[in-house]
Amino acid sequence: MRPASNPPTLPAGTGIPKLPAWDSTLAWRADPYRFLGRQAALLGSDVFEARLLLQPTLCLTGAQAARLFYDDTLFQRQGAAPHALVSTLFGQGGVQGLDHAQHRHRKALFMAITAPERLQRLAELVRREWLASLHDWILSPPFSLYRALQPVLARAVCQWAGVPLADDDLPKRTAQLVALFDDAAAGPVANLHARWARRQAEAWLTPLIEAARSGHTRLPTDTAAHAISTHRDLEGHLLPARVAAVELLNVLRPTVAVSVYMTLLAHALHTHPVWKSRLAGSASGPDAMGFVQEVRRHYPFFPAVAARVRADFDWQGLHFQAGRRVLLDLYGTDHDPRSWPGPDTFSPERWARPTAPSGAFAFVPHGGGDANVQHRCPGEDLTARLMLVALDMLLHVMRFDLPPQHLDLHMRRLPALPRSGFVIERVRRIA
Repeated sequence: MRPASNPPTLPAGTGIPKLPAWDSTLAWRADPYRFLGRQAALLGSDVFEARLLLQPTLCLTGAQAARLFYDDTLFQRQGAAPHALVSTLFGQGGVQGLDHAQHRHRKALFMAITAPERLQRLAELVRREWLASLHDWILSPPFSLYRALQPVLARAVCQWAGVPLADDDLPKRTAQLVALFDDAAAGPVANLHARWARRQAEAWLTPLIEAARSGHTRLPTDTAAHAISTHRDLEGHLLPARVAAVELLNVLRPTVAVSVYMTLLAHALHTHPVWKSRLAGSASGPDAMGFVQEVRRHYPFFPAVAARVRADFDWQGLHFQAGRRVLLDLYGTDHDPRSWPGPDTFSPERWARPTAPSGAFAFVPHGGGDANVQHRCPGEDLTARLMLVALDMLLHVMRFDLPPQHLDLHMRRLPALPRSGFVIERVRRIA
């Protein structure tokens, strides 16, 4: 990481520093979370240019650069994300690729879906499904907690969102939802599998949207499926059924992806037993939320987000050329010593200090800015609430043993996880 002092300010007219390599894609893939921050530190600049995926790419890191990145008068999301992610993780026509009024209008839909009172219902369903799964876990041989949590979340979010899901269909639909985030950036073969899963998942949900609109299916009015199926764009038109399916997947997929953070939370409890003891009395107070936030800051999840320069402009003596792809370093910004003293130390107590960063641009595991109007993920509160459910279950409801395994984080994996997947055994219920 770069030193805590600010990097030198470059004089007006100085060009953006460039990496000397003809293409840095392989180096980036070898260390996807730390590559951008380390190169910025070596160059002494929060902005540098690298050739990635055969394209000149501007790389930004740090809170100041994040504030710049989320200025939608300077950057756009349309056409920014690599096709490999659009065709797997995001889907064509989804909110992530919209700008200006269209984005704000579509974003309002998601903010309504994830209102606090609705998320409380989802948290209750996740807790119920977790409790229902405990019986099978108690009788099970050693298994990956990461994999076991995925059907728990899939069943809960489908019920909450108003998506019918039969018991015998749960494994297939869970696997499809997981592939969208677990295989999207895991190499060419895995990416092809994620594309296939995207097609299958959209084919599952598109007829549901069409049936609801035709009156053949009645969706509960307080669900995400109903809100998305009836949503109208700025011109008053219903979304194309396939785009509505994409947006419904943008509710289901991220919820199942919280299995990553839940697994990392379990890893943090195991790695920092003093905090396990400290939190034993309560999994819902300020200490609990500080623990959850520190897991989100400290552990890797998604390394970067993309945009394109809207029009030529200059910033701190650096020239940004229209059309250039830009990456914001999420992991490096969450580990920047200028915002986070001792950034590589797991320290939940930092969240109780009055000097803790406000979070808009220094704390960016779900992106930066204001979730209501900018491209910060609307699922941030959902993630924190479900992690609190997981914390309570792991502390107060169940116990388990860890067989010998590799618990170091696989930092080349996207998303990063303990190498053995956090295998547990001899599960027992204590409450």
